[in-house]
Amino acid sequence: MSGAADAFVSHALGLRWDAIPGEAQEAVKTFLLDSLGVGIAGAGAPLTAQVRQAALAWAGAGDANVWGQGSYRTSAANAAFINGFQIHCQEFDCVHEPAVVHPMATILAALMATCDREGDVTGAELGAAIAAAVDVATGLGMAAKTPLKFFRPATAGVFGATLGVARLRGLSEGEARNALGYALSFASGTMQAHTEGKPALPVQIANAARSAVMACDLAAAGMEAAQDSIEGPFGYLTLFEDGFDAAPVVAALGSVFRIAEVSHKPFPTGRAAQGGIVLAKQAKAAGIWPEEIASIVLTAPPLIKRLVGRPAQAGMTASYARLCYQYSGALTLIDGHVGLKDFSSEALARADVAALGAKIEVIDDGQLNPAAFTPQVLRIRLMTGEAREFTINSLFGAPADPLTPAQNEAKFRECCAFGFGTAREDIEAAIIAAVNGLENLDDAGRLSRLASGIME
Repeated sequence: MSGAADAFVSHALGLRWDAIPGEAQEAVKTFLLDSLGVGIAGAGAPLTAQVRQAALAWAGAGDANVWGQGSYRTSAANAAFINGFQIHCQEFDCVHEPAVVHPMATILAALMATCDREGDVTGAELGAAIAAAVDVATGLGMAAKTPLKFFRPATAGVFGATLGVARLRGLSEGEARNALGYALSFASGTMQAHTEGKPALPVQIANAARSAVMACDLAAAGMEAAQDSIEGPFGYLTLFEDGFDAAPVVAALGSVFRIAEVSHKPFPTGRAAQGGIVLAKQAKAAGIWPEEIASIVLTAPPLIKRLVGRPAQAGMTASYARLCYQYSGALTLIDGHVGLKDFSSEALARADVAALGAKIEVIDDGQLNPAAFTPQVLRIRLMTGEAREFTINSLFGAPADPLTPAQNEAKFRECCAFGFGTAREDIEAAIIAAVNGLENLDDAGRLSRLASGIME
């Protein structure tokens, strides 16, 4: 055993902002801005109103902010739940591809709710907590050696978020170990919702964010919990993964910062669909018209086939369509893009998209890496019999092909306008400035207030 639980606790509580390399500091700021944006955008998603309605029954007024249009204040645990849902509900949040973990949805929702409640968290402390929490959540995914069967963004995310919250609250190492034990008790989330394309996926993220807050509340109250929560006989890795090796992850703590390995999502779909979207954009740019197409085959690693190779269906929901390459690929070949507005009931009912999508097939290329997203090849056969081929070896938005700062800011502003229902240039500019100067921010909770529409 590698002593992962103790190593994670020590790393999370002891990491200092000025000990984080510049590249990783910039990545913290980049994905903090990105995640605040997609969290605000989530206020405009179709099912957010139902989630907020349900959550109102769990807690009344409080000191933590819900983001975007229709924002209000509620308990820290409740705000973490709602904002966690909003960050992930449109599949627009960042992802660590090798770990198959969306780290910031669970982590940022829990950390910002804690900043709201604590009231005296600096930007440097928030930044260090984000970096450490991402190391933990993605480290658990990196330790896994077999394909995921549980929903790692939630099941691994709750451990990272819990230690990030413990850091911000100043818990002792003993209290943080107990909090990690309660994270194990609360850990949940399966891939069944993904298989069926149900909105339970972001609800699992939401539950993990709330659970992180609750785990630290219990530990701070003096409640003991399991100590060997990661590698014990019934610990997280033993139960949730069929094969794992945590030793390399533990050895890399403090020298490898996983936040610098995180990828943007340029499009509001499952990450597994995004390589195919880029390939479809290439095909359209090459002058291929939808009416010329006889058949389309996307050949990609097994994970792509498994996650987005499902058939489009009449009456499918937005949750299903975001995980369906037949929809996103066909839409891109026709319109040239996939955006936040392309998942309304009217958009999903388009006959031209359905007809072209029926010509798309996703094929497993047979490679053995269970976490591989590339290479991907799109082969289009035209009505004339001519075949055209397009290839990618890395995904747009990944560290090898990142969004530029200008593209990141443009995505953020698009998300804000969608979530507030109109452009809020004052809010957007204030959040961008605060994130850019994170290390000089005296009150990190200001970011959460701005995300809720409160201009100070």
